[in-house]
Amino acid sequence: MRSSVKGRGNVAATADDTEEHTDAPATAPPPARRRMGPVAMAVSFFGELLITAGLVLGLFVVYSLWWTNVVADRAADKQADKVRDSWSRESGDGGDGGGPAAYDSKNGIGFLHVPAMSGDEILVEKGTSMKVLNDGVAGYYTDPVKATVPTSGKKGNFSLAAHRDGHGAKFHGIHKIEKGDPIVFETKDTWYVYKVYGILPETSKYNVDVLGKIPKESGKKKAGHYITLTTCTPVYTSKYRYIVWGELVRTEKVDEERTPPEELR
Repeated sequence: MRSSVKGRGNVAATADDTEEHTDAPATAPPPARRRMGPVAMAVSFFGELLITAGLVLGLFVVYSLWWTNVVADRAADKQADKVRDSWSRESGDGGDGGGPAAYDSKNGIGFLHVPAMSGDEILVEKGTSMKVLNDGVAGYYTDPVKATVPTSGKKGNFSLAAHRDGHGAKFHGIHKIEKGDPIVFETKDTWYVYKVYGILPETSKYNVDVLGKIPKESGKKKAGHYITLTTCTPVYTSKYRYIVWGELVRTEKVDEERTPPEELR
């Protein structure tokens, strides 16, 4: 016996062969959200704080190690252009270009070239304060020991400092320098060529003896024409100082084309 079924509901066959209509079961209400206990809430809040702190720290690292370099390099390039333009004007004002340069220590006294460390020229200015060094330059010491600038012609120590990370990081690659490598200081009229003879990878930041006119810690006992590069170490810290010493081996007059000495070719 067959039954004919009409309708829209769900249909199930019954034992006595009758029709039974059933409605769709009602949807069960979602379970109530379980409230977090005080410990869970504290852990969640602390986790969010850590994430926020991580983001802030990451942004600070980007600022310190990247953006400060961008800003410092721009400032250094601007100052370097002023120095170069000043030299060009002095050479073209009717003079023979052979006299001493009229240096403006505010703009810079010359350029440092260290091939082993970097292919870039580094503007050198007066002073080693953060205000000076943060412009992406090297500064010569005026305190606690006064540096002897090569243009003075006097014997002494041309001691310099620059940042190793951030703010141009001009001495970032100082660890690449080896004994025998050249260091060249360029002025308007003269190339001063030094040769590295001593390296001190780590010393106290209070060790001012490394800046002495006769840097005895480097092994020298007599007055001479020395150059000293100083920067912080280990990298990304300022706990200690890294020192490189060089001694003047010769000078060369700057020609009209400013042909660099063979050490820079």
